[in-house]
Amino acid sequence: GDVVDVYQREFLALRDRLHVAEQESLKRSKELNLVLDEIKRAVSERQVLRDGEGNRTWGRLTEDLRLKPWNVSHKHVLHLPTIFHHLPHLLAKESSLQPAVRVGQGRTGVSVVMGIPSVRREVHSYLTDTLHSLISELSPQEKEDSVIVVLIAEAKTDPQYTAVVTENIKALFPTEIHSGLLEVISPSPHFYPDFSHLRESFGDPKERVRWRTKQNLDYCFLMMYAQSKGIYYVQLEDDIVAKPNYLSTMKNFALQQPSEDWMILEFSQLGFIGKMFKSLDLSLIVEFILMFYRDKPIDWLLDHILWVKVCNPEKDAKHCDRQKANLRIRFKPSLFQHVGTHSSLAGKIQKLKDKDFGKQALRKEHVNPPAEVSTSLKTYQHFTLEKAYLREDFFWAFTPTAGDFIRFRFFQPLRLER
Repeated sequence: GDVVDVYQREFLALRDRLHVAEQESLKRSKELNLVLDEIKRAVSERQVLRDGEGNRTWGRLTEDLRLKPWNVSHKHVLHLPTIFHHLPHLLAKESSLQPAVRVGQGRTGVSVVMGIPSVRREVHSYLTDTLHSLISELSPQEKEDSVIVVLIAEAKTDPQYTAVVTENIKALFPTEIHSGLLEVISPSPHFYPDFSHLRESFGDPKERVRWRTKQNLDYCFLMMYAQSKGIYYVQLEDDIVAKPNYLSTMKNFALQQPSEDWMILEFSQLGFIGKMFKSLDLSLIVEFILMFYRDKPIDWLLDHILWVKVCNPEKDAKHCDRQKANLRIRFKPSLFQHVGTHSSLAGKIQKLKDKDFGKQALRKEHVNPPAEVSTSLKTYQHFTLEKAYLREDFFWAFTPTAGDFIRFRFFQPLRLER
């Protein structure tokens, strides 16, 4: 009955949370084992130095140790590649993976985590306007079941700017920070590698290659920080406005998906705005980005992940697009609009607008409550009732006869109004 369905949905949500916790625990365990092996070896060799049996300096010794974190003392134990394989410079500083700035309550166990990377813009910052829009469109219940994480990615190049923006957010949003809804972080300046030797590609000048490379790492840091906080992660930008009920709309759309095979739910057609992921998938996404962060921009890398997962090299591009469409599902109309004009890339003007934002399309915008839908009508082609209810398409069936029905069985009682 209805009660069973409700409990089943709650059980699935709990299962996802437990899966996230289990993966996080396993990852931490592996990292701790590596650290312990390093400490044991460091202590042992330092003792050799103190006893006068070596002539290398401690600084040279630790440099050698940094380059061998995967060659642990157990010779026959295999270890998977870690972030240090892709970013070996992180071993030089103990704090390289710790946020240099961290403001907030560290809230976890929510349904949706929203990540907003922000960097200094030469002309105008849209960050506080973006936060006002996102927060003002949340209900009291939604504010308790979500987290907004702002990443200020200027700790290395402009620490003073980072401090000023952090204090400004604390002054403008004290209630949201105290409640746990809003967090502000900044990567360690040691998180980033040396960008001076990047290879130019795709006709992009060196400065643009540096910009997109750093941007990829910003996304990775933000995803790594957010992955253990909630069930879903939504990537946003710092120059957008949101529609009313955007959070409930995204959450319901995710819960209504007939399959768990999806990888990206898109709530905007622009760039990396309004892209929802399951937190369980963030580790895979981060690892893939880290492998190629120097080579291509983020939107290309995301498309490559989908290609690797489902595309058959022996099939044509149309077949590949159909397969990817099962993993990358678009919601219309868009829930977020891009309002920025001045890009974070110095000198770039972008007047991008989402044409689907605010579009009413032949039907009133609404959010359907979770329900089981069924019909005795014979469906024409792929225009199913389920897709219509999920707002993915319209319903098209052959001529009804006496006794045919369309049934909506809601999981919870609803109040109907004319």
